[in-house]
Amino acid sequence: MGSFTAVLLAVLVQSSSASLFSWKDHPDESFSSGWKDSSAEGVEERIRRAKMELWSRGAFDLDDTSTEMECHDIMDDLDERNHCIASLWERKASLSPMRVGPIKNARRGHVSVGDSACLEFGCDLWTGGLSNDHHGQSLIRNMPRGGGDGGVSLSDSNYQEELEKKLTLLGDTFGKEFRDAIEQNKIEHASDCAESCELFYCAKNDNRAHVEEVLNNTNIKSYSFGSVPPEDFAGAFGFPLDIIKVTEGEPLFSSSEAADVIRKAENEDVDKNEYESGKYKLGGDWLVNLPQTREWFNKRLETTLFPLLAHLFPEIVSRPSVLRAHSVSLLKYNSSHPRTDVHIDNGILAMTLAMTPQSDYSGGGTFFEHMGVDNVLAMDVGHGTFRPGSVRHGGHPVTSGKRYILGAFLLLEDRVEHVRRLKNRGSELRRSDDLDGAEKHFEWALAINPKCTTCLKDWAEILVTRKQFAKAETKIRAALDLLENLDSDALFTLGIILSETGRDEESIQAYKESVSLNADDAELCYNLGIKFGARGDTKAEMTMYARATRIDPNFGGAWINWGTTLAENGNMEDAEVMFLKAIECCPDVAMKAHMNLALVYKTRAESLASGGNNMEGAKAAISDAAKQLESAKPLLMFEHGDDDDADSNRYAAQYKPLRIQCHRLKGQILAGMGDYESCRAEFQQAADQFPDVPGVWNMLARILDLMGKTDEAAQAHAKASALLNGTT
Repeated sequence: MGSFTAVLLAVLVQSSSASLFSWKDHPDESFSSGWKDSSAEGVEERIRRAKMELWSRGAFDLDDTSTEMECHDIMDDLDERNHCIASLWERKASLSPMRVGPIKNARRGHVSVGDSACLEFGCDLWTGGLSNDHHGQSLIRNMPRGGGDGGVSLSDSNYQEELEKKLTLLGDTFGKEFRDAIEQNKIEHASDCAESCELFYCAKNDNRAHVEEVLNNTNIKSYSFGSVPPEDFAGAFGFPLDIIKVTEGEPLFSSSEAADVIRKAENEDVDKNEYESGKYKLGGDWLVNLPQTREWFNKRLETTLFPLLAHLFPEIVSRPSVLRAHSVSLLKYNSSHPRTDVHIDNGILAMTLAMTPQSDYSGGGTFFEHMGVDNVLAMDVGHGTFRPGSVRHGGHPVTSGKRYILGAFLLLEDRVEHVRRLKNRGSELRRSDDLDGAEKHFEWALAINPKCTTCLKDWAEILVTRKQFAKAETKIRAALDLLENLDSDALFTLGIILSETGRDEESIQAYKESVSLNADDAELCYNLGIKFGARGDTKAEMTMYARATRIDPNFGGAWINWGTTLAENGNMEDAEVMFLKAIECCPDVAMKAHMNLALVYKTRAESLASGGNNMEGAKAAISDAAKQLESAKPLLMFEHGDDDDADSNRYAAQYKPLRIQCHRLKGQILAGMGDYESCRAEFQQAADQFPDVPGVWNMLARILDLMGKTDEAAQAHAKASALLNGTT
């Protein structure tokens, strides 16, 4: 039997106690009902159920031969041997280590919008999608990649007029609800723009004089936006889509100016604040809370940034006076807050300004997913990156030192982002469980721009939630086709879909492609590790768990599964370390770690007791196992019963049989040491704790018999018989 999942048939102790625990006398208490069925068919069904349970937990290598040989060696009677085999499988199922299951939630397109309180404006995080396949199907067929045909293909001169015509036609198609939604977009846009002017600089005229001075001293390098144009005003951008702009040469502002800004911001406690960015935490704060920093930024908007943005994006910025600063923050990166998630920004335009010299930190820079994992755009202090907001990007990890950047999202007063606003509102509706309303808004957004890949991805996510996997696959593959497979979240979602439909090899390939784009995705490495483990590649499995925990040291599921794999391969010492690490860092998996640690210590006790070699060590080990189970117990009571957490429920179901096994083994060890009274007390504790289990009373009866307490033994035997016969 495997060292971790094996069941101790009888501890090899002193001869006086060996007969006390023969197999026949105490059928497995966790499956006592199975002993009532003596038919061959009943035994086969018990074996089948136990094997299916093991298979569902990831035990794919089931060794029938060794199991049958164990029973053949100790029993001659055929019925007893069959019962032995069935009970061995049932015990293996009840006591096998359990991994934490994979992440099954499809990736939600992450939009960097600000903190959850939305301190500045209506910063909606979109995650929605369409729910039915019959709407909008023709919108995703035969669409060439690139700009110029993304829903509205228009020149700037007649853009507004032609857009209004298209919206009118769509209003005729979709009816009053669509027209009301478009009007709501316009109202919200006007409100956001007006509120922007209360906090940030808004130009009173269109003086472009300073931009010439900037361009005389600063170079602009253009990079590809990828295969899909921005989600709003897509028709305004033609080929090539070289619309990520990065300054080079002379900086936009000096290092001393930046240092003065950071000093004032730190005086305003910017370095003491933190908030969530997808799966990561960032330091920093919003400029609405940093008045001195905001004062500097407003001056730079007037003298440098707005004129420069109008020059860089003439396709959509008609003049500097239409630009509006939306959400603006000063962010701090360091080794404890190293990076952002890959995301898109919640504005038609966005900018990032480097506020710290590169000599002050290691790592850093902006990572654009479609450019490849090794292509990081680094900026020294005073330089900036300017781009449309819908490109997927993230902050590359800072490994040492401290890096500050200022990030801002921008609106255009004379252009309403209907696609973004419909998408955001659809997400809000989805979070409030109005899936029909969310579906309509995503359908409308796709009608304006059929290349809204985030709409397609979120559509797929809703279909995954509804377990409509074939339809979800159609949508996610449509998005990936447009994106030329360069979207790690879309590939992650595809991997989930393929896994849920039983196509494991294809799922592994999708996860591998996702890792190649974003190797620092802990959830992705975790799911890929599970897939490698399922096909028996434990080396690759543990490599993925190691990578996941390096990326996110608080990833409890990865620590648990890494420990389980080590244990299954006989490395109990390292498995113990992994489970202890899970308890230390990850309260969400502490219960599961305690349970698996109990199995490690129980296995250690069995090994130490074998042959009576180290009974004191065995006693200490099984006591440690019991302590771990007692630590897990209150957590089990808290977590058990949540139908949405199948992992916790499976672990909870194992508490009782494992706790009984620990009582039994400790009693065996105590009896082997000649301490019958302590053995009796242990078995009495088991009977008090689990009075409904016949095997517990049989254990107690045997030790009472051996101690000469015949009356008490008879009472215990009677209790066991009554339970077996169903007469209690």
